[in-house]
Amino acid sequence: MTETLSSPQIIKAQDQFESPTMAFARDVLKGLNNTPKRLSSVYFYDERGSQLFEEICELEEYYLTRKETEILQRSAAEIISKLPLNTHLVELGSGSSTKTRILLEAAMARFGTTQYSPIDVSAEILTDTVNDLNHRYPQLQLEAVAGRYEFGMEYILKNSTTSNCIMWLGSSIGNLTRVEATQFLREVRKNISAQDSLLLGIDLRKGPEILEPAYDDARGVTADFNLNLLDRLNNELGGTFERKNFHHQAIYNVEEGRIEMYLVSNIDQEVEIKNIGVSISFKKDEKILTEYSYKYSHNEINALAEASGFFLEQQWLDDKGWFSLNCFKTQNNAPELRAL
Repeated sequence: MTETLSSPQIIKAQDQFESPTMAFARDVLKGLNNTPKRLSSVYFYDERGSQLFEEICELEEYYLTRKETEILQRSAAEIISKLPLNTHLVELGSGSSTKTRILLEAAMARFGTTQYSPIDVSAEILTDTVNDLNHRYPQLQLEAVAGRYEFGMEYILKNSTTSNCIMWLGSSIGNLTRVEATQFLREVRKNISAQDSLLLGIDLRKGPEILEPAYDDARGVTADFNLNLLDRLNNELGGTFERKNFHHQAIYNVEEGRIEMYLVSNIDQEVEIKNIGVSISFKKDEKILTEYSYKYSHNEINALAEASGFFLEQQWLDDKGWFSLNCFKTQNNAPELRAL
C-alpha cells in the first residue's frame, strides 16, 4: 500500500464509530436475509474491485466512459468558463481521475493554480491517484478525502473559501433509485451556496441491445467484478462461497429504465459466513441483487433537478446522444421568467 501523503496533499481518513468490517458484516446480514436477497453496490469497490472497474471502463461495450470522455474533450474549456474564477473542483467517486484530468487541464489553463479535492471510498486507489497527479501537475493544489461522499463533502465544503463545483461523473447517480437520487441531491443542495454548481454525468435511456452488453461484456470482466463480491465475503467475513456455484446476470428493465445486475445461484446450496455466525440457503436460480443502474430521459433529468432544488443550466451530449453531462445550479440562481 502506498504511503499516505502529508501536507499539502492530505488524505483524511474518515472517523468512524463502527469499523468498515463491522459495517460490511451488518449490511451483508441484513441484505442476505431480505427477500429478494441483496448486496449493496457500495461493496464492489475494494482494491480488486476498483481495479476491475478501471478495466471495465476500457471495454468496447462499456460506452459510458468513451462517450463522457468525448464530451469532456470537446467541451471542457466551455464547462470551466462557466465557473467563477478559481473555483474549487470537488469530485465524488474520483477513482483514478482519468477523465477528470481533461477538466483539470482546462481549469489550470484558465485559473493557473487550481484546487482539486477527490473523494473516494478506496484509500489505496486515492493515494496512488494523488501521488500521480502531484507528479504530473505541480501547480495543482490537492487535498483528498478517503471516505463516504457525505463525509468528504462535509469536510471539504466546510473548509472551502472559494466557489465550488461538485463533480459526479460516470453516471454513478444511476446506482441510486430515483427517490434516493433526489434525496442525495437535496443533501448536496443543503451544503452548497448560491455561487456553487453541480456537474453531473447521467446516462440516457436506450434500447437493451446497447445497454445489456455494456453490463455483460464478452470478456467477462463485468462478471468478474460482480463475482468479486463473493471473494470479499470469503476473505473478510469467513464466507464459504464458491464462484462456480454462481453466475453473473445483467438485464435491462425497460419499464423502470434501469439495468439490474444479479448473482444467480446455479444450484440449491447452503453457504456459511463464519465470522457472523450464519448460514444462508439458496435455491437454484435464486438471485442476489447487486446493482441498479438507472437511465434517464431528458424530461427525467429536468424533473430530478427541480425536485432537488436545482435547475439545469446547460447540458452537453456526445455525438450519438447516448450520454449527458449536466450543469445544475441552485434554483435561487434560476433566470427570472418575464411576464408575457
